Amino acid sequence: MAIIDVVKWDEETNKNSQQGSGKIAVPIDQVYAWKFGSTELSTWTQLIVHESQEAVLFRGGAMDGPFGPGRHVLKTENLPVIGNILNLPFGRSPFTAEVWFLNRAIPLDVRWGTSEPIRLQDSKYRIVIPIQAHGQYAVQIENSRKFLVKLVGTMTEFTQDKLKDYFRGLILTIAKTTIAKKMAGSEGVSVLEIATQLTEISDAIKQELQSQLEEFGLKLVNFFVNHIDVKEDDPSIRTLREALAKKAQMDIVGFNYQQERSFNAMEGVAGFTGAKGNADNRFQNIPAEGGGALNMGLGLGVGIPVGQVFGQQVSGAIGSVAADPSQKMKLLKELGELRTSGILSEEEFNLEKAKILGG
Repeated sequence: MAIIDVVKWDEETNKNSQQGSGKIAVPIDQVYAWKFGSTELSTWTQLIVHESQEAVLFRGGAMDGPFGPGRHVLKTENLPVIGNILNLPFGRSPFTAEVWFLNRAIPLDVRWGTSEPIRLQDSKYRIVIPIQAHGQYAVQIENSRKFLVKLVGTMTEFTQDKLKDYFRGLILTIAKTTIAKKMAGSEGVSVLEIATQLTEISDAIKQELQSQLEEFGLKLVNFFVNHIDVKEDDPSIRTLREALAKKAQMDIVGFNYQQERSFNAMEGVAGFTGAKGNADNRFQNIPAEGGGALNMGLGLGVGIPVGQVFGQQVSGAIGSVAADPSQKMKLLKELGELRTSGILSEEEFNLEKAKILGG
């Protein structure tokens, strides 16, 4: 094989090296490392390194370089390691070595993302929610030898897609752990509020990931979590959305869940359905004054303390049944049912019971 006089890496040589491979040609700005096709060199060979590039020579595990941008004539002065191995004399001396070019530019659009949702428990609503995270990062080759030996190995080129494939698992593991920590604990952030924490999460992932990439001669220039989404068609998300919509409706009218629960319980006990033609028989024998006062008190109890309304209305009912012990028993029974259903507390029950028995 003829000795190569000029060694360089540009768009033309990059494209020619990929012809016949059956794959789509990868643009040079998406290639981190590329090996020159021939190893037949001499001490008169010119090595041309373009801006944002770096070149190194390997022979038998020994490395000469890196060579920065410019034109370099390979000779014993700039090949001290290979020269010592081969004992190269002065003048044109053929030798074999691998020439690697490295792209020192910083592509800022290396994208990452979760292909499958990550299921995490929301710290605020205590339900398991499927989330998806996406973003981008940028790396730069900082140590040529580490990068070529530990990461590139026997490949002839190392592209952006290979970089993403190689580090996908590592990035997703760190991202998942960081997001889970952010959502956990008593002060955890809900997934519906986590958009306000993207900068903090990005910085935490970058700090953890940087130490891992240094082992491969890479510097993590930046790392961004652009957005964290939920899987909208998941049943848990639909349930959460419906609950939040109902809460918002209650907040607008000044009504809360506990009051709604009390209202439903009182409706069953006090026979509110009687207004629709299906009154509760338990209250049909109570005198109009007592039953009416009790029902009115329960009805007015929505939105204000139940014990307060019940106490005010039952006082009026006591007077009308004081002369009839059987009516006192019925009123006490109703009072007990309100306590059992959770509408009245034990303290409220004892207070109203004393009023009835003392009336």
